[in-house]
Amino acid sequence: MTVPVQSLRFADAREAADLAGFLGRLLHYDRAAAVRLQAGGGALAVFGRPPSFEVLAIRAVRLAGSSDLAGSGDRAGAHDFDVTVSAGELLESLDVEGPEAGAGSLPAPVTGPPWTGVLPPRGGWQECPGLPGPDSLGAALTAAVAEFRGRDEALPADRRSRAERDLIGRDIWSRTVGGTELPLRAVHAAQALGFLRPAPDFPVALLAAGAWLRLRTPFGAIALRRAGSGGGLGMLGVSVGG
Repeated sequence: MTVPVQSLRFADAREAADLAGFLGRLLHYDRAAAVRLQAGGGALAVFGRPPSFEVLAIRAVRLAGSSDLAGSGDRAGAHDFDVTVSAGELLESLDVEGPEAGAGSLPAPVTGPPWTGVLPPRGGWQECPGLPGPDSLGAALTAAVAEFRGRDEALPADRRSRAERDLIGRDIWSRTVGGTELPLRAVHAAQALGFLRPAPDFPVALLAAGAWLRLRTPFGAIALRRAGSGGGLGMLGVSVGG
């Protein structure tokens, strides 16, 4: 696949720094992580899948009004793209504090893992009631981690195996949050990837579209298919703020 855009310029250095932080967290869970990039409407949406959580993580950043294009004087605002690249190579390309702060380059496309072909739908999202506030979500996570550690420590020596720990984890992280269908593992993923942060009037929302659920915060979003739903393809529209 040939992608004409060779360089990226973000709205400001902070946007590049936020993207770098997100990519670094993804790479913590998978050093060979790939990300799918969708650019359009002055924004870049970055999709990743941390394997420990079985969810899609979405971070959107604002692009500047222009970007260099190979072999032309065109502006990036007229050139949307959709490509899968190495998360590590994209991170290495970002200039966060140097003379070109707020810039980066688009790595060569890679053959993406299967999840890159199955994204949430573009529209049709409806807000779901019953999601607890950020403080309650944080308390639920703290209690879940404490329960996991307690049950792990209580295992007899002959049952201390990865399989037993996985069973405990599946029991705890598959529990739903509040009066919603959202599993606790999605909230855990949001915290681990930096999407749940202390902030004034911190808004969080749960949205649903067809077979998909989406936990939205000001710093990114977590999307996953509802339990028992089948496969399917879709695309999520690019929008800043997850």
